[in-house]
Amino acid sequence: MSGSDAMTQTELVRHVVASTGLAPETAARLIADVIAYFGETTEQFVRRRHAELRRRHYGNASIWPVIAGELAERRVAAPRLSERQLRRIVYG
Repeated sequence: MSGSDAMTQTELVRHVVASTGLAPETAARLIADVIAYFGETTEQFVRRRHAELRRRHYGNASIWPVIAGELAERRVAAPRLSERQLRRIVYG
């Protein structure tokens, strides 16, 4: 992380603390989690969501449309992927 990134994150922590009343340590963890979430590649997102949905006992026939819809709604939308492409990400 560069010096300017650290300063920006410090300012963001202060803002979150002021606007939510969270402790600085909690605000910093929250920000780190959000940054990591939005830093996921498409492949990482697909694998993570597939595993989460499988743990909730969804079948693959139900999982692929859910993941495809979620990819389209992400802040930086991934390219539209077919069910076959999604399967290949998860299973190789």
